[in-house]
Amino acid sequence: MSDTATFDLPRRLVAEALGTALLVATVVGSGIMAERLTGDTALALLGNTLPTGAILVVLITILGPISGAHFNPAVTLAMLLRGAIGRREAWRYGLAQILGGLAGTIAAHLMFDLAPLALSTHMRAGPAQWWAEIVATFGLVGVILGGLRFNGPAIPWLVGLYITAAYWFTASTSFANPAVAIARAFTDTFSGIRPVDVPAFILAECLGAVLAVAIFGWLLHPGTRLTIRDALRAPAK
Repeated sequence: MSDTATFDLPRRLVAEALGTALLVATVVGSGIMAERLTGDTALALLGNTLPTGAILVVLITILGPISGAHFNPAVTLAMLLRGAIGRREAWRYGLAQILGGLAGTIAAHLMFDLAPLALSTHMRAGPAQWWAEIVATFGLVGVILGGLRFNGPAIPWLVGLYITAAYWFTASTSFANPAVAIARAFTDTFSGIRPVDVPAFILAECLGAVLAVAIFGWLLHPGTRLTIRDALRAPAK
């Protein structure tokens, strides 16, 4: 990337909120569309999967140079543990992501003529679901750290492709994101999750992120602590 300007905190927070909002609007909106177009659950899931992977490529590419394109408190936690972001910025990132996610749910609902918010009744609970979220988030953070180490400009595609795959190989359909989990608690549609199930998902996601930082931090031996933003600015090799 040729742009080397440093973006101030307000711009970074807006980028995080906007990116998370568009991500959630895509997840929820594509779920509603898929559910309306077909009664086949597998086909509906495919209709939910492809837009989510695609929008991640777009959002990370255009907003990554501004904020680092976390769009995810678990990713922010991982960057905090690596020293790539300070505590003061990290909690603000997390708040921006959560508020952005809620805005994304509202935006999706209004596009489909639904009430702005509706508590979900879709149960997602149990050890298999929680383990799936640990695995999903571990893999996501690992992919990001590997991209930072070896090929920063590829991160948008790496993340988009990973989430596309993880929708299908995890029992939970790979939320891997506390802000998205919270936002999805307020949609009683295809992509929803009961509010009572959200805390366990968040705990599992944070645990997956911590494990990834520990294991991939050892495995990759990064010589420098780059942020996603810096990596995306680096010229492709």
